[in-house]
Amino acid sequence: MFIARWSIEARFGHKAEVLDQMHHWLREIGSQIGWTEANTRLLTGSIGAKESTIQSEIAVASLAELETAWAKLASLDSHAAWSKQLEPHVVSGTQHWEIFRLLG
Repeated sequence: MFIARWSIEARFGHKAEVLDQMHHWLREIGSQIGWTEANTRLLTGSIGAKESTIQSEIAVASLAELETAWAKLASLDSHAAWSKQLEPHVVSGTQHWEIFRLLG
């Protein structure tokens, strides 16, 4: 089992909009690739982390499952359109993925 974590930084004053966009993405786009509220959670910085940080954590059974989801995601026009809507609300260049192996 793996946790795929996508991180992004909201621009000052734009955090609420980014969170709204992330919730929309999960309902409308993520669900098309099998990422739902059952296997995904959204986090935001609180104590000891930047308050502008927003993370999406997705539980996947294998790296192959993650690669398949990413390939499907790349083919969705709705994802490309969503990315363009999100762009003005985030700090450019801050988005990145981290993959963690879940133990136990």
